[in-house]
Amino acid sequence: MDKDRVKGKVDEVEGRAKRQAGEWTGDTRAQIEGGAQEIKGRVQNAWGKVKDAAREADKDETAPPPEDAHYRRP
Repeated sequence: MDKDRVKGKVDEVEGRAKRQAGEWTGDTRAQIEGGAQEIKGRVQNAWGKVKDAAREADKDETAPPPEDAHYRRP
């Protein structure tokens, strides 16, 4: 798991908590800041997923084909 996914999830949860606390207390600034932090976390988490998928694709391309595959080497 990529570190961006972890950091993104932490930011997303912190932002959601801050936004919710702002809603309960009527603090508009906390709501906006929390919403922005939540979105930032979602974007960072998505970027981490892209990086993980790229690593997996690279790993799959370099791996030899399974023995039971219908694949003949020339």
